[in-house]
Amino acid sequence: MTALDTGVSAAAAARTRVDVTLRVNGMERSATVPAATTLLSFLRDTAHLTGTKEGCGSGECGACTVVLDGKPIRACLVLAAECDGAEVTTIEALAASGELHPIQQAFIETGAIQCGFCSPGFVLAAWCLLREKADPTREDIDTALSGHLCRCTGYESIFAAVRLAAARRREGRWR
Repeated sequence: MTALDTGVSAAAAARTRVDVTLRVNGMERSATVPAATTLLSFLRDTAHLTGTKEGCGSGECGACTVVLDGKPIRACLVLAAECDGAEVTTIEALAASGELHPIQQAFIETGAIQCGFCSPGFVLAAWCLLREKADPTREDIDTALSGHLCRCTGYESIFAAVRLAAARRREGRWR
């Protein structure tokens, strides 16, 4: 249903504001934002967490991936208001203790980090995969990383990073 279907003008709909409360990286974040605010904009502009990137703005590249209630999603495609009351994990949570997460370290060691723009999305997708599967197959990794684009690497270094992080997880070397 559009604003016109409800008899509300587009201008009035654009001015509509909503209260949103999210638990982001373990901390409650509340704000009143325009109803059309995406989760990506909420995180970057309201919560000031800029690790999540806007690439394509249409959910095709994966740069804006965050974890919503345990599942990786494209933050550019979801309205913040739809997430009210949800748990959101961003890339900032992985190195919260000041040390890189073993997945991030594996990305560095294998050369999977080039310009770094796509890395937060890849890292969070890998984190979700490795929380569920300690020994993922190549197909598992392909599936988890599908829809993530990188213009700098040939992808093999990214797959190598996920395999290295998986090996370290099996050794008990990451949280």
